[in-house]
Amino acid sequence: MSGGAVAAPDGGLRCPWGLSTEDYLTYHDTEWGRPVHGDDALFERLCLEAFQSGLSWLTILRRRETFRTAFAGFEIAAVAKFTYADRERLLADPGIIRNRAKVDATLANAKVLADWPAGELDELIWSYAPDPAARTAPRELGDVPAVTPESTALAKELKKRSIRFVGPTTAYALMQACGLVDDHLADCVARGGATVA
Repeated sequence: MSGGAVAAPDGGLRCPWGLSTEDYLTYHDTEWGRPVHGDDALFERLCLEAFQSGLSWLTILRRRETFRTAFAGFEIAAVAKFTYADRERLLADPGIIRNRAKVDATLANAKVLADWPAGELDELIWSYAPDPAARTAPRELGDVPAVTPESTALAKELKKRSIRFVGPTTAYALMQACGLVDDHLADCVARGGATVA
């Protein structure tokens, strides 16, 4: 598979990773790289990126609805009230990733974020979005970084504020998924948030 954009069955060029499964194609065309705002929405993405660490994103994508059910729709206020019994329920739930450290981080992060003023998580994360004019559109997958100075700084700031399980690579994946950066390849039909029919 070429590192550049590849023609999909509809003839439109896509990032190669978006063509490996129908799930990825839908996610690529409708979600990835599009701006996400709102504390709960960003908390969900932060949690799912942490759960993805060391796994395929497809594993998380296919379990996303089960994750949403298990974690009360990722509403920070609700998850912050989870008890020890909820923790045990999560660790026994075969529909999610039953990693103790990731579950514990999610619950601890919700408790921290529940004390933040409304909008602070959104404002903090988006304050690390780089100037799009200063970034060259990647032509091949090899042009897309795994870590940037902004993702390193974001991870450091989150850690300073007691948010767990978010390193520079996870922070950059969050930035890509939530539209802080546009890493669709230069020839990809979804670049720039274009609507893909």
